[in-house]
Amino acid sequence: REALILDPQGHIEQQLFLVDDGETTYLHLDGEKVTSLMAYLESMKFMLRVEVKDVSSDFAILRAPGKSDDIGGPYALVPRAELQETEDAFNSSNLQVGMWAIEAERIAQGRARISLDTDHKTIPNEIGALNKAVHMKKGCYRGQETVAKVFNLGHPPRRLVLLHLDGSNVELPKHGDAVYLDGKEVGTLGTVARHYELGPIALALVKRNTPPTSTLTVAGIAASQEILVPVE
Repeated sequence: REALILDPQGHIEQQLFLVDDGETTYLHLDGEKVTSLMAYLESMKFMLRVEVKDVSSDFAILRAPGKSDDIGGPYALVPRAELQETEDAFNSSNLQVGMWAIEAERIAQGRARISLDTDHKTIPNEIGALNKAVHMKKGCYRGQETVAKVFNLGHPPRRLVLLHLDGSNVELPKHGDAVYLDGKEVGTLGTVARHYELGPIALALVKRNTPPTSTLTVAGIAASQEILVPVE
């Protein structure tokens, strides 16, 4: 399961992937975010007796064999003492691929990676996370007011799109490049990859009112849009 932690204004601070075995909830996140997350969780301890512990040295996450699900899995939470044995078992019947292939799959599925495909102003409504990583019926979580207000009364200022880049150019645009429509900047490029079927693709945050059928350009490369977040 995926979850987001928001600041009081509804901006995304943390992206988490969770596994719960009934006694322990394991949180998987980018390594540089661990310290800040642990500090936040410690500050949120009130009546319940909860221990927050970094177990990165005890467990590893593997992308297990199988058809990709809606969070990019299936994933295996493996004790490091069993890591080599598990890798050998997976490799005995499946071809191992690298992170570039995993990233290309993620981009093709339109799944944003926080801090790479987003910035400090991003709210869940902009990346299609409602009712997935953010609950729309449970209340009293930090940032909920912004999420609910934008959902009920208006539209997010930006929207995540999947860009299909013109493959005639050998060079790929770079992360952070500006996205243009008719010479006017309308967004920012996120992660970029070469997909084995789709060719060069990327995620980008563009202004909501950018015409969805228009051809955009990034670093001089033409790009068509695949809609991930409804325009209206």
